[in-house]
Amino acid sequence: MKKIAIVTGGASGIGLAIARKLSSNDIHTILVGRDKAKLKEAVSGLGDHSGFFVCDLSNLDEIPGLVQEIIDKYGRIDILVNNAGLHLKKPATKVTDEEFQKVILINQTSAFSLTRSAVRFMIEQGKGCVLNISSMSSIYGIPYVVAYTASKSAIEGMTRALAVELSPMGIRVNCIAPGFIRTNMSSLALDNDSGRKKKVLSRTPMGRLGKPEEVANAAYFLVSDDASFITGVVLPVDGGNSIGF
Repeated sequence: MKKIAIVTGGASGIGLAIARKLSSNDIHTILVGRDKAKLKEAVSGLGDHSGFFVCDLSNLDEIPGLVQEIIDKYGRIDILVNNAGLHLKKPATKVTDEEFQKVILINQTSAFSLTRSAVRFMIEQGKGCVLNISSMSSIYGIPYVVAYTASKSAIEGMTRALAVELSPMGIRVNCIAPGFIRTNMSSLALDNDSGRKKKVLSRTPMGRLGKPEEVANAAYFLVSDDASFITGVVLPVDGGNSIGF
């Protein structure tokens, strides 16, 4: 039976790379996001082992219905990749309560809400896998991203708590913490800030930015049966950045 995977924020960047890896390995991969045009374009490049649903995950009330639609159409959910996220770069004293809460809502609360809905069906199946996407910002302090850091730290704590609770029911929960990966967004930020780019590369032992495909390879391993005895881990995919000096 073909596995069914959901990847949020799968229309670009790391999410798209993960979706491409899953679909190329005969896993039917469903992209979830807000922009129908981008989702449609992404799916056209993934081939027959893919589909998409339009949903604004910040509208929490829509999530149970989304999951039910997927179940009604495909009959099961085997893999959930919580990748969708919102970034905010701003001095902490300038971040409003509304801005802070919006980042938490999209990056962490919606991920929990979607996980809760999907896991209910995974429990019935007796098997499933959840993969969260965190960030290096949860490991060390990076200025001007306090809301983002808070949300990703919460994701890692949630990963461990859910792994302990759900693993006895056959559901593994893991997390990847990507380092500095070359995407359109990161390239724009680093290429316009030579000082920051130099600092990033100087403390990365492998001396380069990562590729989205390298995160996708790790993601595929963690959701595959090859990782059947791995749960509750946060795996850095960062070229050694988190241990660099």
